[in-house]
Amino acid sequence: MIESKLKNIGTSIFAVMTKLANEKNALNLSQGFPDFDISPKLIELVDHFMKAGKNQYAPMPGVPELRKMISLKIEKLYNCKYDFESEITITAGATQALYTAISVLINPDDEAIIFEPAYDSYAPSVIANGGKPVFISLRLPDFSIPWDKVVSSINSKTKLIIINSPHNPTGAVISQDDIKELENVVRDKNIFIISDEVYEHIVFDGNKHISICESEILRNKSFVISSFGKTFHTTGWKIGYCAAPKVLTEEFRKLHQFIVFAVNTPIQYAYAEFLKDEKNYLDVSSFYQKKRDFFLELIKDSKFKPLHSKGTYFQLLDYTQISDKDDFNFSLELIDKIGVAVIPLSPFYSQQTNNKLIRICFAKKDEVLYEASQRMKKL
Repeated sequence: MIESKLKNIGTSIFAVMTKLANEKNALNLSQGFPDFDISPKLIELVDHFMKAGKNQYAPMPGVPELRKMISLKIEKLYNCKYDFESEITITAGATQALYTAISVLINPDDEAIIFEPAYDSYAPSVIANGGKPVFISLRLPDFSIPWDKVVSSINSKTKLIIINSPHNPTGAVISQDDIKELENVVRDKNIFIISDEVYEHIVFDGNKHISICESEILRNKSFVISSFGKTFHTTGWKIGYCAAPKVLTEEFRKLHQFIVFAVNTPIQYAYAEFLKDEKNYLDVSSFYQKKRDFFLELIKDSKFKPLHSKGTYFQLLDYTQISDKDDFNFSLELIDKIGVAVIPLSPFYSQQTNNKLIRICFAKKDEVLYEASQRMKKL
């Protein structure tokens, strides 16, 4: 017998709904992965570097060529300079980077503020390291951060605040006012930040992603984490990165080397080459905005009420006019009744909620979005 570190954690809702979608042969708008092909150029680059012999261990922090390109990208977009040698680390996806950063910061009895609805890896990572998640609910209908509650939650045990923008699952984004509020919260305190920015290149309506690293006060206290999977439609390749000041990166790498040591070598080289063409990441926002707008136009005559998605490739839908069921049972009904799989919002909360909201992923082929919308309009 062993004592579980995650006693109350079961299978993620993403795995549950995808399994049901496969069993029922339903259209899968639940799990957040694209169902269309990636760039042929990127595939060619991976093939090239494999054939060129780039198949052995990469350096533990990541291949220098990729770290250099990430440093240049961050400087161009956010006017912030990270040293590629000592402040950028390539990881096996953003989830590994998140776990590693949380492990660096959280010791037994430390507290971490988590805004919910929250991506499902945050709290388990805090708990596994002996910490205590302190959950603060974002304010509906725009899922803004209630800074008054943040201030009242701060105490001598508060060690970490986790920020996620653009936000999964709501599509909300932080503002410059949020940056100022966060600066005021952590100034002169031993509180650190993990900023999950994996959807940084998917922001809509002409808005610009605001990175935590743009603030000098926050940058010096932050692990900024991003990923290539969402940007380049390559979620299965599981490569991300962490940018942080040297003193934080040193601690990050101490753990990183014993969790994964090194990350897929030929793909790192391929990404480094692919990043040289800025269009490959700068055009992603317009690509997904067309997807979002296409889907919203398709369901405008349905009984679903969309909440405004400012970023990510997710859209929340209010089903109040359709059913009184809770979101989990309503999601099951959608699979059985119309053959469409979605994600209920309640599993993103620590306590049972019933806001009658579901999340759909619109990173799908147009024909899939069209067929799903026709089925949803029947309700």
